[in-house]
Formats: sequence, structure tokens, C-alpha cells
Amino acid sequence: MRRLAVLTVAVVMVGVAAGIALAGRDRSSALGIVQVASGFTRPVFVTAPRSEPGRLYVVEQPGVIRVLIRGKRRAEPFLDIRSLVDSDRNEQGLLGLAFDPGYAKNHRFYVDYTGKPNGDTYVVSYRSDGTRAVTASARRLLFVRQPYANHNGGMLAFDAKGRLYVGMGDGGSGGDPQNHAQNPNDLLGKLLRLDPLGRTPPAVVALGLRNPWRFSFDRRTGDLYIGDVGQNKDEEIDYVAGGVTALFNFGWRVYEGCSSYQHGQLGPGMLRMPIAQYSHADGCSVTGGYVYRGKLVPAAVGRYFYGDFCSGTVWSLKVDGQDVSAPRREPFRVSNLSSFGEGPAGELYLVSLDGVIYKLRG
Repeated sequence: MRRLAVLTVAVVMVGVAAGIALAGRDRSSALGIVQVASGFTRPVFVTAPRSEPGRLYVVEQPGVIRVLIRGKRRAEPFLDIRSLVDSDRNEQGLLGLAFDPGYAKNHRFYVDYTGKPNGDTYVVSYRSDGTRAVTASARRLLFVRQPYANHNGGMLAFDAKGRLYVGMGDGGSGGDPQNHAQNPNDLLGKLLRLDPLGRTPPAVVALGLRNPWRFSFDRRTGDLYIGDVGQNKDEEIDYVAGGVTALFNFGWRVYEGCSSYQHGQLGPGMLRMPIAQYSHADGCSVTGGYVYRGKLVPAAVGRYFYGDFCSGTVWSLKVDGQDVSAPRREPFRVSNLSSFGEGPAGELYLVSLDGVIYKLRG
């Protein structure tokens, strides 16, 4: 275990330094995955409201949300906005979905997509009739112009207090050429908090992100985990303990992981270094995941799972108070690992861009 080192100045160093050795398989864990569905078109996320234990919603990158009901795919989609979505490039499309914590009563949900004709980011709220989206209910909560086609972020998630967050990439190209991520007056390269009803402007929660490809809140502790995609060398997992409200800066483009990337001045916020990272010898694009809080796999409870899109490798680690365990390489892989997802009861799903959905098993 490594202790979380907290400096007394405006820099917070968390946990794992560069070059950490990945632990081998813990034979006692006996974790695996089982396929639960296939045949989807470029799926990039799965989720479900907690009020619907028999359902799972699958986000397809071209602009469709499909519904699995007790493992069977419903013929009619939940939402089809292909006419609005720009998905011509690899990193564009319908990228995020979050159900309002009060969905059982208000039927509100939220999507993040890159829109036609220019690939800019839209966060839009909808209502459903309980079965399918009411497209006429669309209401735009956020618009961010994208200078390039990559690094769009796209994750949406609610915290334990019912606040909606969106992850914004740095705008793309390579090396953040306009230094968006450290500019406090720019929404690119940030973690933002949105008013789900659109009454107030977005608030910057954290700076210094390159492309936060999936973040999540631990449903028990409220801890925040972010998988931030690296540039040339390192992929990283960032962490903030639940209840901490300070403005943080995750360092990009001054830092890539724990290493210096480009000399420059950091923007506001306390510098927060990753709790885990791995080099491009083990992959090329991190996919952030979830802390397992389900009941079907007791050996996994409390462990944070994440992986790599290119290698398909899956790791897990555990944060316990001020300690973080070394990442453990799990005994399974998922090709083109585009996302993890959490079911209504906290069960963990893994998504392949090839069209297959898997579930963690013991």
C-alpha cells in the first residue's frame, strides 16, 4: 500500500509515482467476465436509472440509445438523434448519458454529443414517457465550440448530492496548442458542474484535463475517479476524495501523468497528481471505470476498475483512507474497451466498441 502524501503548500501529491510496477493476478480473486449482449453499433457507454433494475441502456456512438430488458434488446430505440449527431470522426458522436436521480418521477435524462455541422459539444436534457424519449422536450444546457475533432470528453455523471458533471477535453489536436486546459476562462480541458435545469451557468470544478475519457463517483463514498488520456507517454487515473470542495488542477499540459510535458505556468487550483499511471508499453488510451459496489462479486467490492482501449488490459486498485493499493492486472481482456458502465444495483459492465457488452463475474 502507498500512503497519499499531502503537501502543505498549494500542491497536492496523491499516491503513485511514475514507473509503478503493475501487480500480477491475485489468484484468490478469480474474477472474470461474461458476455451479456452483442450486435450493437459502436457502443461507447452503458448505464441505467436505479429505479429500473431490469433494464440497461446502451449508447451507440452514431446517435442511438438502445434498451436491454432482462438481457433482451428491445427493437425500438430509447432515443435516436442520428440526424443531429456529427460522428464522422473516431472521437465524435453521442458520447454520454446520465439519468436524473429523480428519473422515476421526473423522467429527465441528459446526453452529451458532438453536433452537426461542426462537431461542437452539446449537452441536452430530455424527458421520456417512461418507455422512449420525447424528442420535443429537448433543452440545451451547454454548448462548447470545438476547434478540432478529437478530445471531446463527453462523460456525464451525477454526484451523491444530485449535481450534474460533464468532462471536457482540451479541444484536440496534439499537445493542447492553444493551452485551453490551463486557461481558467475557457471551458475546454475542465471538469464542469451544470445546473440540470439550466438556471445557472456552468461552474469549473477542476482544470488541467487532456481528454477525460470516463469519470465516476463512488456510489458509497462519493469519491471521484477520472481516467485522463495521455499524449505520448503516460495514461493516468486521477482521484479526489468525496466531500472535498477545493478547486483542483490535474496538470495538463505542464504535466503528462507525473512527468513534465511542456514548460509553462499552471492555472488556478491545487495541483493534483495521479494516483495511478501506466506507460504506452501497456496501452495507449485509458478508459476510466467505476468502484465496484455490487453484490454478485464480493471479492471485487471497493475496488476501482479501469482499462486501456488499445491493449484491452483491465486493472483494479483500492483506495482505503490515505492508502492506495498498487494496480492489479486482472485476468481478462476486452478488445477495443470503449467504456465501463454501472447497473442499477452497482454491478459492473464492460463495453467493447466491437459491439459487445460484458459483465463482471466472480
